[in-house]
Amino acid sequence: MIKQIAHICIMTKDLEQTYKFYTEILGLEKGFEFEQNGEIFGYYIKLGNNTFIEVFKGEPGEVGNINHVAIEVNDIDSLIEKIRSYGIDIKDKIIGSDHSWQTWVTDPNGIRIEFHEYTPQSSQITDAKCVKK
Repeated sequence: MIKQIAHICIMTKDLEQTYKFYTEILGLEKGFEFEQNGEIFGYYIKLGNNTFIEVFKGEPGEVGNINHVAIEVNDIDSLIEKIRSYGIDIKDKIIGSDHSWQTWVTDPNGIRIEFHEYTPQSSQITDAKCVKK
């Protein structure tokens, strides 16, 4: 029945700044736009496998039940280097208790993003229990 996450929705005061972060800095591709009365008020950012970030112009909310968004990557070192080249603060990579590489950044709207690069030992692949040290 349930297949995968279809999209997450974020609100932004600045559509262009958010667009630049996700497309130019992170290298993602824009999907379709939302338009009303000849004005763009939102768009989809493609994450792959029919999964998207939906962005609408509006007031960003407080952190609620969703603490962060995690995105799988295949070259975490290159991603960190690229994001830092834009003067954006991103954490050094660490290996998590799930045996996956991870790093963290915050988008222009205050949304925390965790990037994951799986290893052959990653619990996401092996189903092994995560034991925090």
